[in-house]
Amino acid sequence: MNKVIVNSGLKAFDVEKIRSDFPILHIKVHGKPLCYFDNAATTQKPKVVIDKLVEFYSSMNANIHRGVHYLSVVSTKAYEDSRVKIKKFINASSEKEIIFTKGTTDSINLVAGSFARGKLRDGDEIIITGMEHHSNIVPWQLIANEKNIKLRVVPITDNGEIVFEEFVKMINGKTKLISVVYVSNSLGTVNPVEEIIEAAHNHNIPVFLDGAQAIQHLNVDVRKLDCDFFAFSGHKIYGPTGIGVLYGKEKLLNELPPYQGGGDMISKVTFEETTFNTLPYKFEAGTPNIADAIALGTAIDYISGIGIDAISKHESELLEYATEKISGLEEVKIIGNAKRKSSVLSFVIENIHPHDVGTFLDFEGVAIRTGHHCTQPVMDRFHIPATSRASFALYNTKEEIDVLVSGLKKIIEVFK
Repeated sequence: MNKVIVNSGLKAFDVEKIRSDFPILHIKVHGKPLCYFDNAATTQKPKVVIDKLVEFYSSMNANIHRGVHYLSVVSTKAYEDSRVKIKKFINASSEKEIIFTKGTTDSINLVAGSFARGKLRDGDEIIITGMEHHSNIVPWQLIANEKNIKLRVVPITDNGEIVFEEFVKMINGKTKLISVVYVSNSLGTVNPVEEIIEAAHNHNIPVFLDGAQAIQHLNVDVRKLDCDFFAFSGHKIYGPTGIGVLYGKEKLLNELPPYQGGGDMISKVTFEETTFNTLPYKFEAGTPNIADAIALGTAIDYISGIGIDAISKHESELLEYATEKISGLEEVKIIGNAKRKSSVLSFVIENIHPHDVGTFLDFEGVAIRTGHHCTQPVMDRFHIPATSRASFALYNTKEEIDVLVSGLKKIIEVFK
């Protein structure tokens, strides 16, 4: 039941084999097997990623770039090899377009800060949507307050989809940037980013894609998308926390001023002036997160070995199965019913607070996320304080979903 044949049948998606690669999935919670459905918050790590971190600190720990001794040379090569892997994974044109950051939030703040200093003037406008994560709202609000910039918000429907016609109407001569979430972390909606980018580029407006919830589920090709910026976090794609990536078109990145000052982002420093390093180092000030960047490369290798299309197919089947099962519970209402969704299922249960749902399920060994999911405007849009969210990954199974549904039935019965 747990084996899904994908594509031409040349490769089998063996979820039990995959689960054996993740040590944490074999622990017990309150005496019961862990069913981990909090993947939108962070994914678990395969042993190869954990081993890579141990290997770095055990046999190659040294600061990178400029060092001529053995350890520095080895660690520098591993760090830059990881950059190349990421470049290939998202099909960027050059390694110069791959900037290591702390994560998606850091990447958005980098562009917000640099773009504001280099491109924005009083009266300009930035467009976002009504389903953005706080990380794609607050940085733009800070810039708006500093520079007298107007932030415009595309409304969303009752199904959790953007009103595309309203988005098109918002674009005008003052629009300088459009920043959109690719996949909503609280609704699961997969936005029509191709159409958004095309509409923006018809007016020569660059587009930033928040790819935090897309990179691990969808085949991301930044050149095919033709997005101008794309950001994701390592811990969402089975890599470590504290590491992420900002992709930017080389021409645009060259036009932007540095975000932070310090070591490695300089070419020459005097007390009179500083000349900056070339890309991507212009945006990587100070000692970077070397070990986690290298381990992110290992996570990319792991995902590539399985195949993102195979993963996507498996997760789509899980989402369809879970949606059918949970929809069958009369007291449960799903929040977010877009025609195109990824591996997120948010719901509310009549007269039961999501925090109570999460606490009860924890004693069944089921880990879900409850709250506003850093999307308070989405909660306001649907007139609810919070949701319960189950989010799926490559190692989840239909049997685990059965445990989740059984737990929900128990909760409903108890609270009756």
